[in-house]
Parts: sequence; C-alpha cells; structure tokens
Amino acid sequence: MDIAENAALVVVDVQKGFEESDFWGTRNNPGADDNIAALIDAWQSAGRPVVFVRHDSVKAGSPLREGYEGNGFKEYVEQRRGKGGGAELLVTKSVNSAFLGAPDLGAWLRAAGIRQLVLAGIQTNMCVETTARMGGNLGYEVVVPLDATYTFDLEGPFGWRQSADELARASAVSLHGGGFARVVTTQDVVAAAK
Repeated sequence: MDIAENAALVVVDVQKGFEESDFWGTRNNPGADDNIAALIDAWQSAGRPVVFVRHDSVKAGSPLREGYEGNGFKEYVEQRRGKGGGAELLVTKSVNSAFLGAPDLGAWLRAAGIRQLVLAGIQTNMCVETTARMGGNLGYEVVVPLDATYTFDLEGPFGWRQSADELARASAVSLHGGGFARVVTTQDVVAAAK
C-alpha cells in the first residue's frame, strides 16, 4: 500500500460525548482510541496534513450538542491538536459527512492538491462510512483502517438489531467491496506512511 506524502488523515468525531454509554449503548473495538492516537502521531511526525472533524449536534439532549462538555474532543485528541509539522484543519458539521461541514473540506483538499484520505474515528457505520462514501464518489482515494474506528449496537426497522461488530463488518464490506474505500489495518497504514 502506498501512502502519499500529502495524504490527509481525517479524524472524525472523536468526542467526549461518545463515552456516555447510557446514551449510546454497547460499543465495539476497545483498542480504537490507541489506534487513532497512533495514526495522529504518525501523521504529525511526518508533517502530513491532519483534519479534525467535530460533530455539533442540533438534537436536544445529544451528548454531542454545542455547549455541552461531550461536544469537545477526547483528551488524547485535544492534546495533539496543533502539534504537527503539517497543515491542520478543523471542520465542524451537524450531519454525517465531513464533506458537508464548515469550512468546505473538499475545497481545502483541492487547494492543497490532496487526492488521498485516511479516515479514522467514530462511528464506523455513520460518519466515518458516510464521509468515506462521499470521498470515494468525489474521486478521492480513501483508506479506512477499520481498527481505528468504532461504533455501537443499533436497532433498525422490524425489531432488527445488529451488534456493533456486525455493523462494523457490514461497513467494511460495503466500503471495500463497493469500491468506495480500501479497508485495512492501522498497522498497515502506519508502516506504509513511514
């Protein structure tokens, strides 16, 4: 796998509010935070660009709503912001895709000549997957280290319920099999980025 010198790491919604298990339920992949931190460290030490995305929920009672402590980034992310040698961008959004936030992520990437994105963060099957799908549709080469994402159990129509692991696997199959993104491991990405 090749990681471009100017590949952007897009860190999606790694916010304190996702620690509120009473609201979200059971999560998967307890090692995701360590993997996200490793990716940020690798990108910053190489001087590559990093995009931090924050979800500003407009839903009353959401742990991610503006003005609530849960809206802030998790400590390990906040401690790393502004520490890299490369360009850095903060994108805020209220929908699932980082491409529909402010400032305009696509315009920033185009202006910098960036064509490859590495996506990590929360939730695998929501904002990470939606951003990956849009990125793929917009012609970016998208890489998703699956073990640097996590999600939660979810109930859908007809009483159907999927575990977080099942949802993550379904996202990986859809993204990789559907040609939206290449799904890999954090170890693969970090090794290729050196």
